[in-house]
Amino acid sequence: MSAIVFITGATSGFGLACAELFAAKGYHLIINGRREERLRATATDLQTRYGINVLTAAFDVSDQQQVKKVISELPAEWDAIDVLINNAGLAAGRDYFEEASLADWDQMIDTNIKGFLYVAQAIAKKMAIRKKGHIINIGSTAAKLVYEKGNTYCATKFAVDALSQAMRIDLLRHGIKVTAVNPGAAETEFSLVRFKGDAATAAKVYEGYQPLQAEDVANVIYYAATLPEHVCINELTVTCLQQADSVHLIKK
Repeated sequence: MSAIVFITGATSGFGLACAELFAAKGYHLIINGRREERLRATATDLQTRYGINVLTAAFDVSDQQQVKKVISELPAEWDAIDVLINNAGLAAGRDYFEEASLADWDQMIDTNIKGFLYVAQAIAKKMAIRKKGHIINIGSTAAKLVYEKGNTYCATKFAVDALSQAMRIDLLRHGIKVTAVNPGAAETEFSLVRFKGDAATAAKVYEGYQPLQAEDVANVIYYAATLPEHVCINELTVTCLQQADSVHLIKK
């Protein structure tokens, strides 16, 4: 089988855009998400349009046992994963520290740190045996500069940044590339999830400027994944023109 890309959080946003782009370029895909019906529809669509193979893996990345079971029991023809796009993550709520929901904090920590780690380690074990592979971790500008009411979300993305550095060091002996891609404001389901389905509030986040689109970030990820074997981009931060970092953004 040709090169295989494993994408977490592939039912929407950056993950779905990556699935579309890599499929168009002829890669075979393992796509993960919690919404199994949407995963299956995506798999059927990509296989029909691009003639590639797609394996669906419906599980919650924060469930350690599910992650271990699904990844350890992949069919033999899907075992040689070339690229992991470690994308699953979310923001839940945007509140002052003393007013924030502990349930929101738990959800972000469980997904953005624990789930991120569970998937990365399970696939890194396979890559280490083959002495090759590329792990692309999706961070955020929030990993670089904390903003008001960002508290725990920012903390989880700072963790992604630190863990990407740690992976790069620890996996170096196996010849595994590790890249962190840190997007700024992007118009996806991110804000809709953060504000728990409040579409009006979510829409206001993107008013007055042209944010990134999921396809913009997918193009950056694809570029990083397709460089020569001896070249590794350690870290990339990408924003729209009107954004400098997680705090400074010009709205018209």
